[in-house]
Amino acid sequence: MKNIVLIGFMGTGKTAVGRRLAARLNREFVDTDAEIERITGKTVAQIFEKDGPVRFRSEEALLVKKLCSKKGMVISTGGGMVLNHENVELLGKSGVLIALKAEPDVICRRLKNKRNRPLLLKGDLKENVLKLLEQRRGIYDVAEYTVDTSELNQEAVVDLIIDFLSERNLVDGNSPG
Repeated sequence: MKNIVLIGFMGTGKTAVGRRLAARLNREFVDTDAEIERITGKTVAQIFEKDGPVRFRSEEALLVKKLCSKKGMVISTGGGMVLNHENVELLGKSGVLIALKAEPDVICRRLKNKRNRPLLLKGDLKENVLKLLEQRRGIYDVAEYTVDTSELNQEAVVDLIIDFLSERNLVDGNSPG
């Protein structure tokens, strides 16, 4: 049974949707940022601040190798996970990549009170979001399916993902949902 891997920019709903999707499909859920925090004993922000982005990306790469050896999971990735081509290749071999996206204004609204996003802490939130979205334009296009979460609630997003997976026989017929 393939993993279901959620990719996309921060604030698009990967963690919230991933948790609900895993519950509906009766699968294990892993949020890569939370798992890195558990393994290192540091928050993502602390790793970026104390050790730098290269160290964080190295932790991501190690975690991807570990997760790709497992099956049947729902994996919510950090927004920059797909910046590493090897991560994309490994995740794609072990699972189906599903991208979540949202309009910049929606992303800003969702992230405005979050202080745990190291790439957004300095300067204007909207400027930073627009700049990063521009830098990452096309990077999430590796996904087999994309859902725009801007106007949808989490359950509607989960329903669309399950429909997509069912149409391609990528979910177990015994799974609830």
